[in-house]
Amino acid sequence: MNSPGALQENLFQHIKAKLPPHLSFVHEISELLGISYDSAYRRIRGEKKLTLEELNNLCRHFQISLDTLFSVDNQNIVFTSLAIGEKGYTLDQWLQEILRQVKEIHGCKQKEFFYSAKDIPVFHFFEFPELFAFKIFFWNKVLFTAPGFENALYRFDLADRFLQTGREILAIYNKIPTVEIWNEETFSSLIRQVEYCYICGYFGEKEEILKVLEILKTMLMHLQQQAESGFRYMFGTLPEGVDGNYRFYCNEVLLGDNTIFISADGHLKTCLTYNVINLLITENPTLCRQIEVSLRNLTKKSTLISSTSEKERRQFFSSICRKIKTLEDSVNS
Repeated sequence: MNSPGALQENLFQHIKAKLPPHLSFVHEISELLGISYDSAYRRIRGEKKLTLEELNNLCRHFQISLDTLFSVDNQNIVFTSLAIGEKGYTLDQWLQEILRQVKEIHGCKQKEFFYSAKDIPVFHFFEFPELFAFKIFFWNKVLFTAPGFENALYRFDLADRFLQTGREILAIYNKIPTVEIWNEETFSSLIRQVEYCYICGYFGEKEEILKVLEILKTMLMHLQQQAESGFRYMFGTLPEGVDGNYRFYCNEVLLGDNTIFISADGHLKTCLTYNVINLLITENPTLCRQIEVSLRNLTKKSTLISSTSEKERRQFFSSICRKIKTLEDSVNS
């Protein structure tokens, strides 16, 4: 087990890594704990031990888990939960927290973002308002059975008030070196959700589902173009980016749940999804290392279809396009 002094030193290292460069480290500690600069310095240098209350305040404010500080190496792992609908937690708050975290990652010098995608990563919906609106409708109507959605039908404007935050998230996410691991089911699950809502009569007009399917094809084409380029960029803008910044893998056998692994200036983080959109987040070093090894091994058993492997890339996206066309034909008939 780490000594109290080593734990305190570890805590302040984590806090310093999380602070933006323009903020004063000592000032932030002083303000949060309500102590003088001299007292803050003595705690940072380890000359003065933190009280339990001070430790709690620092960990809560900077969202640092105690198992990370202790480097706990057992089967008990502490997670932070981001659960929409729990204790009044809203989609607005969820998006703001995602924005805060991607800003933190982007501010690091050395960074890498892995996403093993059972479902389409939510980032990709932010540039297609009608599809983001569909996801919001589906979450509230089918997943959460939210109040006010009992008799509701799909509307194109459901995402309007979230789009600014969503696009800000995407603009930052696009700049982070990322590995995404998909298979055909990653996109097919969305097609099945659209089909389910169509069969249940949740679209008011036939033209609405046809427009959603048309935009699905547009999203698919944009994904293919980004994979071909090897970097991400906003739809409707010039394709500009850093070559190799986006590595898109296809794995038809081993893909499991949605799993995110992040490495940023030596700090590791894992995010696991539950109930489709909710997140469990941990910085437990043992688990993070296990996830990292698992995902890196998964890429070795997958086909890289970004930048290279044109034949495999075309086959992958053409197969999904045919599934959209099949549903489109069914609606038209």
